[in-house]
Amino acid sequence: MILSASRRTDIPAFYAEWFVNRLHAGYSLTRNPMNHAQVSRITLSPDVIDCIVFWTKDPTNMLPRLSAIDEAGYPYCFQFTLTPYGKDLERHLRPKDDILQTFIALSRRIGRDKVLWRYDPIILNDTVSIRDHETWFAQMCEALHPYTNNVTISFVDLYAKVRTPLIRGISRAEEQHLSGAFSAIARKHGLAISACCEQTDLTPHGIARASCIDRTTIERICGYPILAPQDKNQREGCGCLSGIDIGAYNTCQNGCVYCYANHSESSVAANCRKHNPNSELLLGTLSDADAVTIRKMESFKDPQITL
Repeated sequence: MILSASRRTDIPAFYAEWFVNRLHAGYSLTRNPMNHAQVSRITLSPDVIDCIVFWTKDPTNMLPRLSAIDEAGYPYCFQFTLTPYGKDLERHLRPKDDILQTFIALSRRIGRDKVLWRYDPIILNDTVSIRDHETWFAQMCEALHPYTNNVTISFVDLYAKVRTPLIRGISRAEEQHLSGAFSAIARKHGLAISACCEQTDLTPHGIARASCIDRTTIERICGYPILAPQDKNQREGCGCLSGIDIGAYNTCQNGCVYCYANHSESSVAANCRKHNPNSELLLGTLSDADAVTIRKMESFKDPQITL
């Protein structure tokens, strides 16, 4: 089984202690985001977890806990989002130069093949231009190419709850221009470039379709073939393998104005007050109204073959 930690929130940044506590306990409880009273018990044994995929904008708090994860025998990788935006778009992040140094430290610690850079979403507005992105992307490729093998891009999706004067729609012509420029810059620095869930075919620019939980990547990290199916619960165009997510919506404290996973800063603040790093759940505790189901868990390892 592939464990996602997490598309719903930044576990490495804010809940690293809780996460490692759950690995030590061997299980976690996770609420169904569509039905609060439905709770799944997720086995976290290395015998069934083939790979952990961390999603983060700042894994500083996870770095001192990597040894515990290594000693327990869990393979893992990081989807590391690092963009050039300021506090207007990403309100609570540390200075980007500092986070860039964390990216480098993480790569040196676990290897460049396990740190997957995401430059997304791409945003345009009155103060962020195409030329800005070309300059920023080139500078970041220059800084990061010794520490990762690839970069994933995507153009911002204008969900109803993220509509703001700080974000505008991006035209087809702008997408094509940026795709061509980014592809050339990435290629110059030896980085493979792919696009996540884009309806427009960018392969003529040399940009492949991304699978964030990618079979080839996971198999390389695990050291054996993976028999996982594609994830049917993701949006159209997603090529990710199936996995289990143990995060919770409305808990990420990065404060990004384009975030799809939070309703409001007030809801995040209220939920964070419910967090206990020693709890079975990311938020709060079980109640009498909760129905706990033991989730069937098994490794996706092909027992017939070893890479």
